[in-house]
Amino acid sequence: MKSSVITILSALVLLLSAQPASAQFNLKRAANAALKTAKAFTLTDEDMAAYVKESVDWMDKHNPVPGDDDPYTIRLKKLTDGLTDADGIPLNFKVYDVIDVNAFACPDGSVRVFSSLMDIMSDDELMGIIGHEIGHVVKRHSKNAFKQELLTGALKDAVASTNGKVAALTDSQLGTLGESLASAKFSQKQEKEADDCGYDFLVANGRNPWGMVMSFEKFLTLEEGASQKASYISKMFSSHPETKERIKRMSERATKDGFTRPEAK
Repeated sequence: MKSSVITILSALVLLLSAQPASAQFNLKRAANAALKTAKAFTLTDEDMAAYVKESVDWMDKHNPVPGDDDPYTIRLKKLTDGLTDADGIPLNFKVYDVIDVNAFACPDGSVRVFSSLMDIMSDDELMGIIGHEIGHVVKRHSKNAFKQELLTGALKDAVASTNGKVAALTDSQLGTLGESLASAKFSQKQEKEADDCGYDFLVANGRNPWGMVMSFEKFLTLEEGASQKASYISKMFSSHPETKERIKRMSERATKDGFTRPEAK
């Protein structure tokens, strides 16, 4: 990969020298873009981890996180007791006491659950959502989406100009990255993969996978209500028929595996 990038850059230099001054500006821009692409390939896992940590720390600082004695925190700690890692990725959980109905998981295993989502979900349903979000982490969907934002979004200049070092990010850039983590959208294929991976995670940790199905069903009932049509619903479910198919598929799997559906609360 590196040799091919060097070849491209060399060709651009030769091309620049053969062009009139009026044409060199655009070619120089192309050369700069190629150089940034070359540096993007050197973004290491350590760099990624540093960017993720900085972004998560920024979000935790700029969102209201209830204290240890808060009912939301107590409930989440109880639900996630014993969930220490997923595929070797250490997990940590926090509540954001905000009005949006949302939850998300970051590439480093940071899982953030919004209090308004907790208000409308039973314990089983909430664990189903958490399992699904952890599925995105295990399948590296979250990591790939975050890297894409780094290399092609507003941060590309900062990342590309560091000569292999992690760029210092501004408050605005951290806000942009935080938003990308909280609102990341995935393909239907990735959502199905997260369903299956999350199902396996729940089962492996002694949780009832029917909670995932029940949470999907609840979201279906909320899609018609404008007041509850929040970011999590729109980012997780691309279409009404697809949601029904996911419910059917996961219900059949839980039934086949012999799990008893909890009573709705």
